[in-house]
Amino acid sequence: MINIALVDDHKIVRDGIKALLKDENINVIGEASNGAALIKLLEEITPDLIIMDMNMPEQDGFLTMQKIREKNPEQKVMVLSMHDNEKYVARMLQLGASGYALKNIGKEELVCGIRLIETGNKFICTDLSMSFLGKLVHTPTTQSISNNHQEKKGAELSQREIEVLRLIAEGLTNAEIADKLFTSKRTIESHRQNIIEKTQVKNTAALIKYALTHGLID
Repeated sequence: MINIALVDDHKIVRDGIKALLKDENINVIGEASNGAALIKLLEEITPDLIIMDMNMPEQDGFLTMQKIREKNPEQKVMVLSMHDNEKYVARMLQLGASGYALKNIGKEELVCGIRLIETGNKFICTDLSMSFLGKLVHTPTTQSISNNHQEKKGAELSQREIEVLRLIAEGLTNAEIADKLFTSKRTIESHRQNIIEKTQVKNTAALIKYALTHGLID
């Protein structure tokens, strides 16, 4: 039996994970809605593995990971997040996480990841592994601009991030973009943060300027 703790600010996510792990010889012995609550919970329980979100209120994944390491350097942690930014992944692994998976992971891969980590191995989900491998193989450095058939260097944005950036440039709010793309506001906030990280701009005006400069909008 593998004893785990779940940390996510959405109860429905925690309930979903528990449902997926039912009958897999994996027991949820504790739950927390944020990093600060987890640190308090760890005074009462000692899970074999913590499955933890990155983006949480009060205390994010980075700070929580640091505090876990201070409390118990041997504690195994799997990050389960929407963030696919390689900087986030690398940082969490540097801080001591044993694995990193995206929230679109399937049950079989999730269970496999838990068992790999429990036996002392590292785990990165297939989607992230393929994405990182693709970057190593292709390493694109320029972005084609169809409007004027010129090439300008720019951040490597995914197709969905470009779509979100264009809608931001049109003046839509995160909620309006979420409705337009049939997704959640939280997902759009995640995309927006990834865009800011990749483009290294500071505000919406700079994002619009970036989009114009790189031919993403007219």
